[in-house]
Amino acid sequence: MSRYRLIVVVGVILAPFLTGPLNAQVLNSEFAQRRADLAAEIRDGLILAMGSAQPPEDYMNFYQNSPFRYVTGFLEPNASLVTLVTGGSIVEEFLFVNPRNPAEETWEGYRVGPADTEAETGIQGRSVGEMQAVFDSLINGSWERVYTVGTYDSSSAVRNDVTQRVDALLEDHSDLDVQPVSTQVNRLRGVKSGQEEDLIRRAATITSQAQREFMRAVAPGINEFEIQAIVEHTFRRYGAERPAFASIVGSGPNSTVLHYNANDRFMEDGDLVVVDIGGSYGGYAADITRTVPVNGRFTEEQSEIYQLVRDAQTAAEEIAKPGVSAGEMSRVATDVLARGLADLGLIESQSATYEDDVGREVPQYFLYYMHALSHGLGLDVHDPWPSVMEPGVAFTIEPGIYVRANLFDEVVPDTPRNRGMRDALMPAFERYVDIGVRIEDDYIITVDGVERISIAPRDIQEIEALMSAIWSGPEERNREWVNWYRRMP
Repeated sequence: MSRYRLIVVVGVILAPFLTGPLNAQVLNSEFAQRRADLAAEIRDGLILAMGSAQPPEDYMNFYQNSPFRYVTGFLEPNASLVTLVTGGSIVEEFLFVNPRNPAEETWEGYRVGPADTEAETGIQGRSVGEMQAVFDSLINGSWERVYTVGTYDSSSAVRNDVTQRVDALLEDHSDLDVQPVSTQVNRLRGVKSGQEEDLIRRAATITSQAQREFMRAVAPGINEFEIQAIVEHTFRRYGAERPAFASIVGSGPNSTVLHYNANDRFMEDGDLVVVDIGGSYGGYAADITRTVPVNGRFTEEQSEIYQLVRDAQTAAEEIAKPGVSAGEMSRVATDVLARGLADLGLIESQSATYEDDVGREVPQYFLYYMHALSHGLGLDVHDPWPSVMEPGVAFTIEPGIYVRANLFDEVVPDTPRNRGMRDALMPAFERYVDIGVRIEDDYIITVDGVERISIAPRDIQEIEALMSAIWSGPEERNREWVNWYRRMP
């Protein structure tokens, strides 16, 4: 390890490092600062941000899109934000929201309404029905440039709900200069505030607990969907509002499918199971993967692959610090994997290649490790993040090895050169076939190093020790902050 520190939180799973509640004024101040930072970026113009539309049926789940949530914190459907900017400062802003309607609220739930919007968000409220008229009056005045926040792309063939609503708003204004500001917003989102870090820690803590619960419950004969049920029950039990993405529970051959989520196979003695999950807390995602033996004990072959993946993860952890690039972390992890795969006989050498289907030279390690090492974390499970680490960046490290049964029959092109490689690798391949291992943890870059915020067991001895205990139901929870996330940045 360098002088930079890897901080690991241990002890009680719902740890006291999580801070207490924040009041609405503090949260509104953070949202206001984000809008002010964006205004400073664009200097002059009108910022237009569209919230997500209400689902076709009110009994379907509604989730606010992350760019709109980032700049407003407002979680009701159909909302829009208009911000007027001059000289890098906000002149005026309006939040257009659904009007109060007790009859509709009987079915859909309480609405803030225009009259109470400012008290709730710090932004002047108007009814969504006024949006077109207000926009037209502004455009017909002195505003000629519109900056769109979010997923609006007038050239895209995909017409999502945001695109359709913006198109309708701009229909009579074809001469407007409309520019997306996704790059600027993503740059702001890439470095988290202290409040955002706290939410990500909470999401990671809950997800770590779900990993512990699954390890204590899994056994031969259990179906993958039973583990999914335990995981997602744990999310809700500890206050997460939902999974941040489709839960992955892949056992046996399914462990070698990266984003497998059918989750409907009965697990067998001798299988590994990959559980890649993340709870969403206050809108912020965790993403933690553990791979464990279904019967509680790793075989020799499973241990060898598992330890290689752990070593690669450790190598990336040890250089994670401010000023280091994601590419550097990936390079050191990949070097460990390639060297280890060669030692196991799964590739011919650390630098060996094979021919792909168009004749290109591709590293042989790519046969077993074909995804990126890291991604950002935040309001999206793959959140924007900078290419070079700095304090406040939240991210994952997730190396993996996947020995797929159909690798040489269906994946690798049948060429003379590849046949020679196949013959050389087949003894090792048959020894490790159907073993898939991914280990993923969550981190936040600090001033002097990196903090690992996912605390589920991950070393072989830790996993086997936890799994040897008889499962007698969920562990005791800390109820004090279970519903704390309801109004978060």
